[in-house]
Amino acid sequence: MENNKKAVCTTVLIVINVGVFFILSFMGMTEDSMFMLEHGAMYQPYIVEGHEYYRIFTSLFLHFGINHLLNNMVMLGALGWNLELETGRIRFLIIYFISGLGGNLLSLYMNTKASEMVVSAGASGAIFGLMGALVCVVLKNHGRAGRITNRGILFMVALSLYFGFTSSGVDNAAHIGGLVCGFMTAVLIYRRPRADAIY
Repeated sequence: MENNKKAVCTTVLIVINVGVFFILSFMGMTEDSMFMLEHGAMYQPYIVEGHEYYRIFTSLFLHFGINHLLNNMVMLGALGWNLELETGRIRFLIIYFISGLGGNLLSLYMNTKASEMVVSAGASGAIFGLMGALVCVVLKNHGRAGRITNRGILFMVALSLYFGFTSSGVDNAAHIGGLVCGFMTAVLIYRRPRADAIY
């Protein structure tokens, strides 16, 4: 029975992100900050002064160019598939969206504090949240969850953070915020399956 389980929510999220990207690509240039701003990207003045709070959510489904999209969708597929099968669909979605929103809120706070006016978008905060949640799941399962081991997931976290801090144009606040929110949310809502559970 377990082998027949599918990561439906992960698949749907990928389809939505890809669909939004191609729709916007037909309408304009997804690498153009002004175009992305017109279609729901994050921008501190519009949110804080204009009260356009919906951007904290809509920006999770926007990507700057095909490389940005592909990088995030590959990570979403790999991490999401493993996490969703471990936590179930509802918990997975809770972790995903709390992480994405939490990451964006930290990014907004840091940009406001630094007086930086940055147009930002992408699912990476939510995806880092999946990483954080998998760290929790692996720890609760004594070092392994499916094909994921504690060394493997910790190495992935360290490598992803390293690439973020050594690359330009990366919203590291959203990554860290998502990572922490994902871990903490999983701590609160994930319970390790009982050894005698019947499937």
